Amino acid sequence: MKNQEIKFKNNTSSYSIIIGKNTINILPKRIKLLCPKTKKIAVIVDKNIPANFKKKIKNKLKNYKVILVSFNASEKNKSIKSINYFLNLLLSKNFNRSDLVIGLGGGITGDVAGFVASIFKRGINFINVPTTLLAQVDAAIGGKTGINSNYGKNLIGAFYQPKLVISDTSFLKSLPNKEIICGYAEILKHSIIKDKIFFNWLRKNTEFIFKRRDKELTYAIKKSCEIKLHFVNKDVNEKNLRMILNFGHTFAHAIEVKNNFSKKITHGEAVLSGIILATRLSYVKKICSLKTLNHIENIYKKNNLSYTYKKYSNYAAINNLIPYLKNDKKNNDNNINFILLKKIGKTALPNKSKISINNLKKLSKSISQY
Repeated sequence: MKNQEIKFKNNTSSYSIIIGKNTINILPKRIKLLCPKTKKIAVIVDKNIPANFKKKIKNKLKNYKVILVSFNASEKNKSIKSINYFLNLLLSKNFNRSDLVIGLGGGITGDVAGFVASIFKRGINFINVPTTLLAQVDAAIGGKTGINSNYGKNLIGAFYQPKLVISDTSFLKSLPNKEIICGYAEILKHSIIKDKIFFNWLRKNTEFIFKRRDKELTYAIKKSCEIKLHFVNKDVNEKNLRMILNFGHTFAHAIEVKNNFSKKITHGEAVLSGIILATRLSYVKKICSLKTLNHIENIYKKNNLSYTYKKYSNYAAINNLIPYLKNDKKNNDNNINFILLKKIGKTALPNKSKISINNLKKLSKSISQY
């Protein structure tokens, strides 16, 4: 499948998302076009990126003064301390607003690099090169940047659009299967909230995504980006409709915080668990049918993904998550603001499914029975 290009445009910014095999080769040409005054480039690079990819990037940028800054990407390092380090480095190297920051890595690296770019001298050029499937289908799209705090995930940040996103599927070949599962969680979520046809395509083609076939990967990434951008374009600053993209994430973020962002459960695995819990809650609240729930659970069973939610399906486990739901960023009062599902391709509207803590405790017994 040839390279695909998606164009994002709103009232304040526009950029392209380039998807496909070896798309990194177009980076020098695009920098020259998009950032003609750039002389210095800081590449904030996940330390786990294979050496050959780092070398390739450096060769592509040989006409610029480049610093490669290694970043130990983890939820714990997605912090104010890391931001201060990168800001001081840019200041010490005398970067200015016409220069460029590139994020090379997964979603954490992109979030941190984008946030640094957004606040350095009130905004420096930023290009995102996501290297994980999760980042390519979700984190790198939509302009959300940010870091964690002791009170929860992604509670400090800014909306800041990149100049360009390059999603090169070649990077995905070296990833462990656990990382592909991470990205698949968001792909599946996007199909569930917006596109029944895409969901049915996933029922038939998920195995090829896990086999890293470029054709299916490129198509799935493109469809996911288009669905995410549909919501972003309608609600850039996440005031209303964009919250639908958080389907499954209310439970997922609670799982992550409860586990202190442990590597034992990845963000994608938490999202896969959250999708099932949110769909079960939707069924218990009589918003969706049992058939809808079964369709979603069947795609897990067929692709050996049921392990992601087994641990969080019993009454005690669900109840233990409830205290961690309070700080979800969708909440605007004392109730938990869930995104619930009506059917494959359609959710209930944001702010229409608020549930009190006491009521959720009562419902958790029913949720655990399916």
